Amino acid sequence: MERIDDTRVMVASIEAAASARAEPGETATAVSFRPVDGDAFAEWVGGQRGSSAEARAAHAERIRQSPVRHRALFVVDGAGTPVAGGQVVLEGELAGLYDIFSAAAMRGRGLARALCRRLLQLAAAEGGRVAYLQVEADNAPARGVYARLGFADAYAYHYRSPAAV
Repeated sequence: MERIDDTRVMVASIEAAASARAEPGETATAVSFRPVDGDAFAEWVGGQRGSSAEARAAHAERIRQSPVRHRALFVVDGAGTPVAGGQVVLEGELAGLYDIFSAAAMRGRGLARALCRRLLQLAAAEGGRVAYLQVEADNAPARGVYARLGFADAYAYHYRSPAAV
């Protein structure tokens, strides 16, 4: 058996993460956010990832069927075009960040940090106290974003697959 998909679950205090300040050089200090429904969100993020139409539809269906409160936001440019997006789900005091994604041409500008802060502010306003997320262990840029927001590794997990022959 071969280990695949080495992943980290990271956690943070919502209060600390939601109040994290923009860092010098970030261009995302004055971004605009737009709420978006699950169907439109799944279509956009799936398109950014190159997911098939079937995978996008399945993602939208999972969002629709979720038993927990869900909020999705786009970060939009001056023309109203989404350049980043993400979602937060809230269950009691736990808030999960999911599908945080910046368009390839827009990375490195602080959009993901601004988006996470805003999503966590929304969660805090609804009673969220602890945030969690999962990220691939080798995704250094994303892990850096989350660490600067105060997230730290809680635990690791991976899947196993039959070794390739």
